[in-house]
Amino acid sequence: MRILAVDCADKSVSCAVVQDGVILAENFLSSGFTHSKTLMPLILSMLEVAEIPIDSIDKFVITSGPGSFTGLRIGIAAVKGLAFKNNKKCVGVSTLHTIAMSGIENKGIICPVMDARCNQVYNALFRCDGEMLVRLCSDRAIMCDELKSELDKFENEDIFIVGPGADMFCAKFEGQFKKPKARNVCQRAGDAALIESEYEQVDSDKLLPVYLRLPQAERELKERKKQTCQKKL
Repeated sequence: MRILAVDCADKSVSCAVVQDGVILAENFLSSGFTHSKTLMPLILSMLEVAEIPIDSIDKFVITSGPGSFTGLRIGIAAVKGLAFKNNKKCVGVSTLHTIAMSGIENKGIICPVMDARCNQVYNALFRCDGEMLVRLCSDRAIMCDELKSELDKFENEDIFIVGPGADMFCAKFEGQFKKPKARNVCQRAGDAALIESEYEQVDSDKLLPVYLRLPQAERELKERKKQTCQKKL
């Protein structure tokens, strides 16, 4: 089984081809350029250098959320297009699960975090024995203080904060959590491919992003409508 995986759920963008659990090729970029500019050239250059024909791909995998609303839409659109053209199945995997894979060599609680702003993070918790991850809770948007209180309950276990929001979270509670290693800060498409069997495969037209909460513009509109209704009452 040959899989092409894509991630552009946050600031970095990456793609990988994985066959039978082995990464054959992988491209990664964290330059600050928009994903609409970098994603497809990154995929095409990887396939060209590795001499992997696109029609040899059996399945397409994408980190479908949570994450940047724009990044998720760009990644989903790219994967849907590639899969539809080649009549292949798609799999959307949790961005947080993918991030947690970066800390799989550790024993303890793996805590992936992504900055959701407004003093919130996107988060899930996993217990790891150094080889396997066991999910402890669903993906969620949670207040930083609330997450910190949950982590305090694991007083007898090592806690590893990973993900693009890790530096922010650790700085907020300075000295209470270990600063993440550089390799634990960004999620990678290759890890998404390695966990895809735990998720449902769908036709390309059924592939959807997972936001966890409404985009900011929709939240603000909802709040304005709420205030307007209150004034009328």
